[in-house]
Amino acid sequence: MVKVKDAMEKNVLKFHIDDKIIDIAQSLRENRVSGAPIVDNDNKVIGIISEGDIMRLLEVHSPRLNLLLPSPLDWIELPIRMKYEFDEIAEDMNRAASVHISEIMTKKVITIKEDDDISDAAKLMDTHSVNRLPVVDDEAKLLGIVTRGDLISALVRI
Repeated sequence: MVKVKDAMEKNVLKFHIDDKIIDIAQSLRENRVSGAPIVDNDNKVIGIISEGDIMRLLEVHSPRLNLLLPSPLDWIELPIRMKYEFDEIAEDMNRAASVHISEIMTKKVITIKEDDDISDAAKLMDTHSVNRLPVVDDEAKLLGIVTRGDLISALVRI
């Protein structure tokens, strides 16, 4: 059987509890990953953050316009409505930036050991509806991460 250590990524993007959400969002984007573990000073996994966690901070705003048969008032009000929508979005962004990471991270993290089979990892991901599992040692220290993509790649290599 293929073990988790054969499929996991050892070079893990990780964050600390004091990192700012705006920096985390930027780092996720730059590294093209959708989530990462949060570790303490001893490299123990204490949480996990995903793009979905960050997205839930933002409300969806869309201007209410009658575009099929716009009235003259729609054309007059459009710049005012757009400014109002922009201000709401900017306010959401400022509010999101001030939220502490501990408020939005998942604290109950599903983890796996490096000597477990990848089939165990797949079952855990399916059962708990997660896309990634931090790989930890017996002391909960981060060793790597395994994603659904890593599992598929490992299966293709078999």
